[in-house]
Amino acid sequence: MGRNIGNWVDLEKYPLTSTTFKEECRKELEANGSLLLPGFLFPAALKQMIVEAEEQSNKVYYTADTHNVYLTATDPSLPNNHPFNRQLNSNKGCITTDQIPETSGLHAIYDDPSFKEFVAYVVEEEGIYPYADPLSGINVHFADEGRELNWHFDNSSFAITLLLQAPKGGGEFQYVRDLRDADAGEMNFEGVRAVLEGETEVDTLSAEPGTLALFRGRNSIHRVTPTEGDRTRLLVVLAYNNAPGVALSETGRMTFYGRLG
Repeated sequence: MGRNIGNWVDLEKYPLTSTTFKEECRKELEANGSLLLPGFLFPAALKQMIVEAEEQSNKVYYTADTHNVYLTATDPSLPNNHPFNRQLNSNKGCITTDQIPETSGLHAIYDDPSFKEFVAYVVEEEGIYPYADPLSGINVHFADEGRELNWHFDNSSFAITLLLQAPKGGGEFQYVRDLRDADAGEMNFEGVRAVLEGETEVDTLSAEPGTLALFRGRNSIHRVTPTEGDRTRLLVVLAYNNAPGVALSETGRMTFYGRLG
């Protein structure tokens, strides 16, 4: 299929260069905190990406971590059961940019100027730029039975994902919108406690395979519930920076990928 984005993405359904379409997407993301584009991939492209991921499954690096919802170090001045210090379990696996075939449509999408301009417009950035290291730009996350991504806030202002394969059960993306205001330094400990205790009604973002999703997770707490059944959840994360030449830290690469390059 090659490196032409039009071979992979339905550009008739989603005209990425259309100012009108970009404005509609920007308004939806602003209003809802999320944007779903179902059928973003052609069916044949989706099938090919699943095959590519499965062929690289022997290279998946798995991690199991404990973390607080803010993804920061604990505060010893606070009790262990304080919402800031509550430790949650997450476990996942992924393959990295350099493990994805050069001919893959994931590279075609990630590198395409019109896609980057589309995302930058929708998320209201002057421009977005690929990671400078060979691992962090495109990650395919593998979640077989029992794996989960627990409650957290993102450090970045937006996330871009592409669902390739849904599990037979579980693997639901749940969130509570605007639970904190990071820019104002408001952590909303009581609100976080209520979510962790299951006292808060949560929303679910449902997406079918082939859907591109943009989500603002810096102030909206979210998680992916444990997968159920013998079909692995496959989710692509397309990560960019708002400045050129930025690499994920060496500590981050060793933590998430077990190597530097």
